Amino acid sequence: MLELHNIRKSYPGFEIMDLSLRVEKGEYFVLLGRSGSGKSMLLEIIAGLRSCDSGSVILNGTDITKFKIQERKTGLVFQDFALFPHLTVYDNIAYPLRTKGMKKSDIDEKVKDMAWEMNITSLLERRPDTLSGGERQRVAVSRTLVTSPDIILLDEPMASIDTPLRDDLRRLLRDINRKGMTIMHVTHDFREAIRLAHRMGVMHNGHLVQTGSPDEIFSRPRNRFVARFAGVQNFFNIAVERKGDTIRGKMKNGIEIELPEGNYGDDALIMIPNSEISASGNFPAGSEIVAEGVVREVNRAENGYEAYIESGDIFYLNLSHESWAVTPLLRGERVWITFPGDAVRVLQ
Repeated sequence: MLELHNIRKSYPGFEIMDLSLRVEKGEYFVLLGRSGSGKSMLLEIIAGLRSCDSGSVILNGTDITKFKIQERKTGLVFQDFALFPHLTVYDNIAYPLRTKGMKKSDIDEKVKDMAWEMNITSLLERRPDTLSGGERQRVAVSRTLVTSPDIILLDEPMASIDTPLRDDLRRLLRDINRKGMTIMHVTHDFREAIRLAHRMGVMHNGHLVQTGSPDEIFSRPRNRFVARFAGVQNFFNIAVERKGDTIRGKMKNGIEIELPEGNYGDDALIMIPNSEISASGNFPAGSEIVAEGVVREVNRAENGYEAYIESGDIFYLNLSHESWAVTPLLRGERVWITFPGDAVRVLQ
């Protein structure tokens, strides 16, 4: 188990502030954030490549804050692999064992066992510049695992490999985790996080702004920044009104939405997931929230289409190929948009 307590690290123009985090043993934890948010810096503090100004790093009950790199049972896999170009795959994997003074026969056994487990035995006599990106990543992971760390720290592991190879690496990482290895994985790609994480955290400007399961974070983001990572585009300022025991928010198009109990000012910010909004040329029956609008733009998207509909505010919709085949939307068309009331989230 990894515990971070009130970690602080300051540089001119940037600071990690009082960051606390707990990663359970055997957990696959993904740390999500934009470039420059402090994710990689935090990994380097855990691994011992950087010292923190204050706070503590606890690994399996031992305070390793002041330990040297080689004394920590952590394994860091760099984004650019950091393989030695003049060494063979065998010697790259063997390198950390040799620095520990291990016997040659023991090193040979460990390297060959690791190569077999990682399916790279045929690569042992080759050099890194003859390998594909996926093969180099496997070698980098092997070099880390051969030291038997208590936790693996992955810094943007998918960034340097081609898209077709990423599924193969994801399967490899899941398999390593299923065998009991604790993994902390840094990325800026929320799709990658969803596919791998048991639990995750979102970093922004040196702060850990939310932690939880992928479902918790992406269905109930704490603020607009987190919601943006989830691909949400629908944010609306609403006027807040109290009527007896009821709190309602009024949108620009006149729609009123009942809000949960809370401390509100005169206005608030709400979000509605794109996938929860639908549109039709016919007035919809039922109890969903309804508004009339005009289709301003329709574009192809990764899994179908996206449409922008003006109805006081701009509403963004994601449409599958199947729904598009049933109800195609045309630019300039007047339509009815609907969404369920329980899809609305009030953001901090």
